[in-house]
Amino acid sequence: MTPSIAELVRVFGRIGLLSFGGPAAQISLMHQELVENRPWLDEQTYLRALSLCMLLPGPEAMQLATYAGWRLRGVTGGLIAGALFVLPGACVIAILVGLYAAFGDLPLVQAGFLGVKATVIVIVLQALRNLSRKALTDTQHRAIAGLGFLAIFALNLPFPLIILAAAIWGYVTFDGQARVDDIPIAPKVTGMFRTAAFWLVMWLGPLLALTVTGQKLLSDLGWFFARLAVVTFGGAYAVLAYMTQTVVDKYNWVSTDQMIDALGLAETTPGPLILVTQFVAMLTGQMTGGASLAIAAGAVALWATFVPCFLWIFLAAPYLDQLAARPRLSAALHGITAAVVGVILNLSLWFSLNVLFQKIPEVSLGPVTLPWPELTSLNPAALILTMLAGLLIFKFKFGMATTLIIMAAIGTGLHYV
Repeated sequence: MTPSIAELVRVFGRIGLLSFGGPAAQISLMHQELVENRPWLDEQTYLRALSLCMLLPGPEAMQLATYAGWRLRGVTGGLIAGALFVLPGACVIAILVGLYAAFGDLPLVQAGFLGVKATVIVIVLQALRNLSRKALTDTQHRAIAGLGFLAIFALNLPFPLIILAAAIWGYVTFDGQARVDDIPIAPKVTGMFRTAAFWLVMWLGPLLALTVTGQKLLSDLGWFFARLAVVTFGGAYAVLAYMTQTVVDKYNWVSTDQMIDALGLAETTPGPLILVTQFVAMLTGQMTGGASLAIAAGAVALWATFVPCFLWIFLAAPYLDQLAARPRLSAALHGITAAVVGVILNLSLWFSLNVLFQKIPEVSLGPVTLPWPELTSLNPAALILTMLAGLLIFKFKFGMATTLIIMAAIGTGLHYV
């Protein structure tokens, strides 16, 4: 069944508005809307598309929506589905940035954000637990996760290098056999080259224009988020450590506390969590040049982050059957996923230290540099709030959005104690 454009807009608009709860909830929602409730996609096609999106960099749920739209109505359908998955959350983020810039420094608001930050610690730990159960299935992948953690936590190695090493290791150590006889005939490569050329120009052309015209902040934001889009394997949590290293330590666009606040607010919005890039960009623009620069910075971040998603899908979608028949690619992905577990462990530790302690000097031992918090700088309120958030999520099974609201209210209440 081929839906009309109006039906496509209605269904994917609904998905975009209801896509809370991270990629697992979003993928489940799309399965319900596209496979169970409507005969738009069959089960096998949906699962193959999901496997393809997990192989690609970028937010897998948004790319799955784009693939579904492409499958149903070609490029037009893919553009509609992908855009509608992102735009509702992007609009909410823009409003939140304005409110945060206006009121974020008030003591009462900061008390509420302490509850949000405590919840973020638990949310990241929950993501770590869920991913590790699926990814660390044997000794080799547990070793990759451990090495990935040490590489970024102790040696401060770049995230893209860690991902590349894990992918190569997974690919070359694959001990099964590819189903060569089952690989279908691929479409003509001329179409692939045209698609790649068009979308590369669409993606990078505006960034080149910003560079040539001397828009330094906007071009720096655009090129960084474009690089981030290429290495976003394993979901937003995996690249947050790399993103934080750059936006906090290298460029000083935002502070550590603002970065944690950005993640907490992004958790409350529909759409992919990687919309945190828009929040960071808009907040940077707001603090540097006011509201007009904030809007421009947000648009640049959205463009640099999400246009490549259309590139990957429109380039790879016609070759889905060929990619699905090559197990070595799945082995490479499994290696990446294992390394991502180690990277998320680093992220959870980084969040915990920065929320719970006020002073975190570093200790260097040769090439190894470790954060070493001063125990006397422990914030008791943050510790209590973190434990309470853990109870709500792990014991009482509260959802993320509900827990964030409750903990923000409790943190605000502690301001009066």
